[in-house]
Amino acid sequence: MEIGAKFKVTIKVEEKDTAKAHGSGTLAVLATPRMIALMEESAYKCIDKYLEEGQSSVGTYLDVKHLSATPVGMEVYAESEIIDVDGRRVVFSVKAYDDKGLIGEGKHERFIVFSEKFVAKTYQKLDK
Repeated sequence: MEIGAKFKVTIKVEEKDTAKAHGSGTLAVLATPRMIALMEESAYKCIDKYLEEGQSSVGTYLDVKHLSATPVGMEVYAESEIIDVDGRRVVFSVKAYDDKGLIGEGKHERFIVFSEKFVAKTYQKLDK
């Protein structure tokens, strides 16, 4: 994994992406949770190529500001950049843009896990 590696994902904002549809507000504008999901998607896809078979990554920290609203019909992209790697912990700078400029920015951390072990441990919570 290398510091400075980047990945970008793009969507066209649809009704299903709005605050109203996500239950995070009443307006037909890009929902903050949808912007955050796009940021996380760019981050996990940024490091996927570095993972060994049987590994995945999970989000463990997110600190984001949503700076500007985006209407339905406009394209939005999120870009992640690796800014630190500490063992299995990977830290990203994340930013989101629409056609008019920066709409969100922050910091995101992901932790590399062994998928099978992680899922098994998680589902032990259901055991009585």
